[in-house]
Amino acid sequence: MTDASAIPLDFGERQWELPPLILHPFSDHAGPGKLLASSRASLMLSGILPSGDASEDELQARLLEGRFCELRMLYFVGRDLTRWIDQCVEFVSSTEELAPLGICAQSFAHLLVNDAPEAVRAKLRSWGVMDFKSIFARAIGLNTIFSAAPEVQQIAADFVLHYYRYCDHIFACRQQIVPFTVLSTSNFPFDIFASGEYTRMLERAWGET
Repeated sequence: MTDASAIPLDFGERQWELPPLILHPFSDHAGPGKLLASSRASLMLSGILPSGDASEDELQARLLEGRFCELRMLYFVGRDLTRWIDQCVEFVSSTEELAPLGICAQSFAHLLVNDAPEAVRAKLRSWGVMDFKSIFARAIGLNTIFSAAPEVQQIAADFVLHYYRYCDHIFACRQQIVPFTVLSTSNFPFDIFASGEYTRMLERAWGET
């Protein structure tokens, strides 16, 4: 993904360790079932699977329910991502040598989506997250327009059905609003943890002091 407002800057070999990115679980016991039903409904509507006794309206309803479930899942991922971005912006603003260099929220969104450390990519793959770039960009896009987890009656059906396309454009628009300094993982490394994993790590560290 190329950002028209991206400004390259040479930081040499210096490094500034960023705060860790913490991803929290969110509970929705019905989520996997809704996602599976939505996928099957999409295949039925496309004629790939037989629709059986289900009407087109019923299949559309299943598809819509699953897409909305996906949308809410992405929102909660994005909430963690935007929290991390805010922490990084705060870190830069309190670091005298970095504060005047045009590093902003867009810088860290670009770093996260386009140049995450290999260790972060490997951990995401181990969690089964392969296309993290699209997931993270869309999650940030959703959090750009929603300040709280949306309810189904608040969103037009067309947006829900095609949310991924809208979110791609929202993220791209967000990245182009202001000029920003491009950061490299070689200069700004960070780690990623599931919240439970990070809590256990802290407990071990506290136990050793």
